[in-house]
Amino acid sequence: MVQALNGLTTAATLFITASGLTLVFGVTRIVNFAHGSFYMLGAYLAATLIPHLVQALSPSIGFWSGIVLSSLTVGLIGVLFELLVLRRVYRTSELYQLLATFAAVLVMSDLVIIIFGRDDIFGMKAPGLENSVEILGRRFPSYDLFVIALGVAVLGALMLLLRKTRFGVLVRAATQDRAMVGVLGVNQALLFTGILFLGSFLAGLGGALQTPRLPANSQMDISIITECFVVTVVGGMGSIPGAFLAALLIGQLQAFGILILPKINLVLVFLLMAVVLVVRPWGFLGRPETSTQAQLPEEEWSFAWTHRHYAILAVLLAALAMLPALVDGYALKVVTEMLIMSLYAVSLHFLVVTGGLISFGHAAYFGLGAYGAALLVKHLQLPMEISLAGAPIVAALGAALFGYFIVRLKGTYLAMLSLAAAQIVYAVAFQSDFTGGDNGLIGIRPSAWAASRGAYYYLALAVVLVSLAVLRHLVNSPFGFTLRATRDSETRAAAVGINVLSHRWIAFTVAGAAAGVAGGLHAFMNGSVDPTLLSVSTSVDGLIMLLLGGLQSSAGAIIGAVLLHEMKNEFIALTDYWRLFLGVAIILLIMTMPRGTIGALQQARDKLLQLTTKAVTKSIQGGANDLA
Repeated sequence: MVQALNGLTTAATLFITASGLTLVFGVTRIVNFAHGSFYMLGAYLAATLIPHLVQALSPSIGFWSGIVLSSLTVGLIGVLFELLVLRRVYRTSELYQLLATFAAVLVMSDLVIIIFGRDDIFGMKAPGLENSVEILGRRFPSYDLFVIALGVAVLGALMLLLRKTRFGVLVRAATQDRAMVGVLGVNQALLFTGILFLGSFLAGLGGALQTPRLPANSQMDISIITECFVVTVVGGMGSIPGAFLAALLIGQLQAFGILILPKINLVLVFLLMAVVLVVRPWGFLGRPETSTQAQLPEEEWSFAWTHRHYAILAVLLAALAMLPALVDGYALKVVTEMLIMSLYAVSLHFLVVTGGLISFGHAAYFGLGAYGAALLVKHLQLPMEISLAGAPIVAALGAALFGYFIVRLKGTYLAMLSLAAAQIVYAVAFQSDFTGGDNGLIGIRPSAWAASRGAYYYLALAVVLVSLAVLRHLVNSPFGFTLRATRDSETRAAAVGINVLSHRWIAFTVAGAAAGVAGGLHAFMNGSVDPTLLSVSTSVDGLIMLLLGGLQSSAGAIIGAVLLHEMKNEFIALTDYWRLFLGVAIILLIMTMPRGTIGALQQARDKLLQLTTKAVTKSIQGGANDLA
């Protein structure tokens, strides 16, 4: 009984927080990574404000006014975020929206450290609810019972809001058909601002309510956002009753899973998400998405190279070949890592741009390649050459297994199932002794011939160049053209006899194998592997690389990988708060260069060409007038 009540307490907290994410996605269609940061801010504000308010007022009034004030403050911060950032990316690709919200996570994670310090902040106990009550002979905290009751009260309040107020009617209408709401003359900007306030308020409330139970810390955002995604997706995007049902199920799964299956407790939640999405892709009470594809820029991969392209490539290869003689060991390692991450980025570009399949979990296959090579070395004592060859095989098998189910979904649900798959792999690696648990595996050394200075660099260069050539050949092959046909119009492609699912499945597997090659190279370069290679942040890093460089070209993915790696290195060297500066830089780049570096260079070139043409035309006209 007590364990069931623990599950209900978890469910209530999850529902209060995730209901805000559900509302925001239902109206704006934005997968808001920053929602977890609002939860964290609510906890920090409550833990900091409540002691001061208790001193100024009575304990009860001070405590509860602190909870409300913290939640309202977070709601206002959400409005500010919507006005300054989100409003500028509503009409862009889903990927730019995702990147903007993740950049906000980076900014807020360092801001809370600057403002509140690095130490955990413990909150005060709720006045009148400090003790426990006896239930069937067992003691259970009174405050937890209050949280359970509040979760039900929030459900009732939200249902009344959605069904009995004009704002609620507009929210439900926007959830079902946002375009029609705009056609009817509704001020969508004001509606979006209002829903961001409500969603952020609920996230702040969920965090503030945790202060009597858990200390506020800077890791709260990532831990809660993944669970909120599960609740939102399993319940159905935009469905409040669905989120409530999903939270109840997940709360009980966590409560009893840790007793019955402690070794795979972290896996259970994401396994549930995966199973639900496979059986019912739109969740318990959600609706099927009308749009099947994310809006992506037209791909501009060079199909026919000119002599100029080959000359540039020859110069670049010559420079890379001479690099070991020109730089020191550290710089050579940095360039090697850039090469490896470039392959990782291009493999994701192949999947996202050529295949039209947005993946939030591509790190799974990068990590599978790294772990595959490491496990072959550690447990089978195989040499580097064989282990490195096994890395893409392990990654391809994983991609084929998960991809079989993932490619059957569409839009955001496809992206979310890819995230669930990555989290399953991450949880297994984190909890398994076979993979070294959270410590990972060390001692993954290259063979003697590759350990000398420059040898591993040349190995990585050769493997990366061959892999890039294979990917480019696939893009320019009949398979690549038919894959783009499935991306541009699934219905027409199926009508002319193209097996859409098979093409997408093969593309998913190929992209996974290429990422696995990069992962295997990374394992031997660093000499170790750990679960961070499989984390959400590694997956988002891949998307950041694409958007920094530009989605229009695979060259953009390579440029993005180099830029992100260099930005991280520079910010880490300059300050301890590198996430803050990196996040601000990403947001500014999204606003100033929405098409990435490649797109910005193309626009600058086109503008220069136009100005030159106008100048020449004006000069010719002036000369003709003089002659006349």
